[in-house]
Formats: sequence, structure tokens, C-alpha cells
Amino acid sequence: MEIFGVDIGGSGIKGAPVDLERGDLAEERFKVLTPQPATPDAVADGVKQVVENFAGGCDRVGITFPGVVTGGSTIRTAANVDKSWVDVDARALLSEKLGGLPVTILNDADAAGVAEMHFGAGRGRTGTVLLLTFGTGIGSALFTDGTLVPNTELGHLELNGHDAEKRASTKAREDEDLSWEHWARRVTKYLAHVEMLFSPELFIIGGGISRKADKFVPLIKGIKAEIVPAQLQNNAGIVGAAMAAREA
Repeated sequence: MEIFGVDIGGSGIKGAPVDLERGDLAEERFKVLTPQPATPDAVADGVKQVVENFAGGCDRVGITFPGVVTGGSTIRTAANVDKSWVDVDARALLSEKLGGLPVTILNDADAAGVAEMHFGAGRGRTGTVLLLTFGTGIGSALFTDGTLVPNTELGHLELNGHDAEKRASTKAREDEDLSWEHWARRVTKYLAHVEMLFSPELFIIGGGISRKADKFVPLIKGIKAEIVPAQLQNNAGIVGAAMAAREA
């Protein structure tokens, strides 16, 4: 069975066939820019473009979404895409756009977390583990003894009077041209707040920025939990989406 994973982000839509034995991409991923405005139909067209880039087609598609997904289909929040996504049946929309292919939808950080817990930095870890993806926003995936608590959306906790992701995301670092030291101080404040609320044993830092973990993780001080970069880096969401599609 050929299963694709597609990761919808605030800036890009990327996907690939996934080898679920190895927990890795079966082919090099293909990416298109997220349309602006990122309306349901426009984003669905982007997903179709990604899937159709690969010859041979597939049997199922797992797709991540940057917001709360309830019942495996209904979008409840849309912080980094167009607000017209709210209350859309994303599974029906995307399945129709992909010619009736079976589609599985889940939160983007939850997908990344599932992949990291099974194949990556969280493998074999018990207790409370929290994956945080830093990108256009901040996504979160919370696990207790390996079980996912879905749709936590901890990037929207308040930090200095703002949504945390407005201060500590990768986008905030780039938009404000922050040094690694300055940004690390913001990330430290955010992690300290999350640690106070959930007391995790392990923080996994995901998203594209995980490739540069050596530039900022050593600058984060005073956090009791262990902090490690995601091993699957920015492919975790694609792999986790495919895992969800297989389970479905």
C-alpha cells in the first residue's frame, strides 16, 4: 500500500510517499508555497499539486493542518491560515479534491509528535513528553506515557501579553531579525511557562529550526526538563500524517 503524507503549514505545503517501516520519506519531498490568502479551496489545490507531483499515485493520504481538528475532519481554529477554514469538513473537501482518495486529517504538531515518539527523539520515553514545533507559529504535542493528548495548541499561551508564538516562533525571530541569543531568551521564557504548567521530563524541539538546534539549544538555561532536537526534523509531520492514514 502506497501512503502519502502531506504537511500543510502557514508558509508551505510539502509532502512525499512515506516508508512506514523505516519512518522516513520514500522519495524526496515536494513543496509548494501556501497560497495567500490560504482559503480552503486554494490550499486544497496546493495539496493536490503536491500529491500529483509523484508518479504512480497512492492508496491513502494523511494530511496535517495547522490548527485544531475535531472528529478527524472538522477544523476548529485557523491561526496561520485563512479564517474561512473554521467549521470546514476538511476530510471531505480534500478527499473530493484528490479524486475520492481516503484522507486522514490531524493537527500538524500532533502528527510530528506521533512520528517522533515512534521513530525519533521520543522513542521509548515514558512520563510526560512535549514536542514543540517552531515555525510560522508554535505547535505542540503532549504525550503521557506515550499516549497523545490531542489539539493542545500551547503556542497560544500568553507570553508578555501576547500569544507566545507571536514572540517566540521562528517567524518572529526572522521578522524582528533577532540574534540567536535574543531569540533563545524568548524561547527560554516560553519553555519555563510551559514547564510550570506541565512538568515534562522531555522537550523535543521540532520544525525546520531543529536543523539549527546547535545554534540556540545550548543558550537555553534554567529549564529542568531535558531538551533535544527532533530527529526527523521538518519531515516529522509528513511521516506522522502517513502513520495516521495507515491507522485509519
